[in-house]
Amino acid sequence: MADKTKILIDCDPGHDDAVAILFAARQLDLLAITTVHGNNTVENTTRNALSVLALAGLDVPVAQGLADPLAMARISVAAMHGKSGLDGATLPEPVRKPIAAHAIDVIIETASKHRGELVVALVGPQTNFAAALAREPKLAQWVREITIMGGSATLGNVTPAAEFNVYADPEAAAAVFACGAPIRMVGYNVTRLTGFDQGDIDRMKASGKRVAGTIADLMGFYLERQRRTFGLTVAPMHDVCAVVPYVAPDFIRYVETTVQVELAGTLTRGMTVCDMRTVRPGARSDVKVAGTPNARVALESQNRPLIDLVVDTLLTYS
Repeated sequence: MADKTKILIDCDPGHDDAVAILFAARQLDLLAITTVHGNNTVENTTRNALSVLALAGLDVPVAQGLADPLAMARISVAAMHGKSGLDGATLPEPVRKPIAAHAIDVIIETASKHRGELVVALVGPQTNFAAALAREPKLAQWVREITIMGGSATLGNVTPAAEFNVYADPEAAAAVFACGAPIRMVGYNVTRLTGFDQGDIDRMKASGKRVAGTIADLMGFYLERQRRTFGLTVAPMHDVCAVVPYVAPDFIRYVETTVQVELAGTLTRGMTVCDMRTVRPGARSDVKVAGTPNARVALESQNRPLIDLVVDTLLTYS
């Protein structure tokens, strides 16, 4: 059996972040979790990460990161996730505190220790990793790959053009996409359609298992918010989509192209400008992408098998 992929998750839990943590802890070699501002304050996202670990009885170091974006004021918390950032269920109190080391140091030290092996999953604003790059420019050479849940190849959610994670710190995202490391981006255009439906929630609830039942309660809240706000019939598992490819690589289809982050646009700040001209049906063969491709961008997912894998994984927790 092949060794499991070594992964560090940088996140802002968040309902979908919680599921990404639980999935990675079962399916991959989850070395560390770092937290950042985004869906809520960094204090709350850190507490939420620790509570998810307590729920599942997991022992993974958690390091708290940056509370604000690199170059702008922090945007308001994401109402989609409720006041705490993880509304919908009563989570256990954390059984441990975050480690003393700062998230930036943990990212650099983990990548240095596991050079060429570590996947870094950025599933919140990319502030911590951008700051780590500024402190240690060799970081981009040390990581095996950066997998990003952020941006979009089409529509946004926080604005018509911009997805939340990138909009929350566009300067950080621009630095990450330009760093030269191998990048895999799964954006809102794919993740908004990939999620738990009511049947999945009912299946987890009916299992009688503590972890799956708690996640079902969380997802019931999250699904209702998604229905009311966007008219969706699934609770999108945005962040899980950044992790699943290291377990089931065929569930998401990508294209290699350029991604640039708009920083100055009046209506488009935070937009990920993905050159998709060559992947459209009937595209001319002489159309070249703008600049050197810097990312693999998700085009579509196999929603049902992907979500079944995630539910099956959650049901392995007793």
